Amino acid sequence: MNLKQALLEEHSKSQCNKIVAYIASNKDRFAELMKLFFGKEYRLTQRAAWPMSYCVHNHPQLIAPYFKRLLDKLRKPNEHQAVLRNTLRLLQDVDIPSRFHGQLMSTCFEFIQSNETAVAIKAFALTVLQNLSKQYPEIIPEIKMIIEERWEHETAAFRSRAKNFLKGNLGKGSDP
Repeated sequence: MNLKQALLEEHSKSQCNKIVAYIASNKDRFAELMKLFFGKEYRLTQRAAWPMSYCVHNHPQLIAPYFKRLLDKLRKPNEHQAVLRNTLRLLQDVDIPSRFHGQLMSTCFEFIQSNETAVAIKAFALTVLQNLSKQYPEIIPEIKMIIEERWEHETAAFRSRAKNFLKGNLGKGSDP
């Protein structure tokens, strides 16, 4: 399969699934996808993000060599929403090396506090923070404070993740 051609040919769930099946756990094929994801072509980066997240969900070990570049991409100004959303989606399901925890926490805090961040990105960022709070319980009060400050301005998706966080980490399942 020519991944570049496949990504540009069609942007659909079916095509995404074909790409994910083609890559499976093959590191070389995944490396080819990541080359497109980190490339300079906006459309390819955007379209590579979706199958990338599913490949990593199925085979988490594939992402190990790419953490630094992936986290740097999260902080890049004007990055496409699909790139941010799919990157955070995969980060909620993998073990993140400890050397990246600080940078990732900072980025996720920025996402959940911003009025400009799309709801799915906020929801995934909140889940990443929830996962990291198991190792860093000292971030729980800050997350709780942000949830309380943002509560009235957020969507049902954010509130659902926030309730999950409060219930799981603070023993409170009620509205803030």
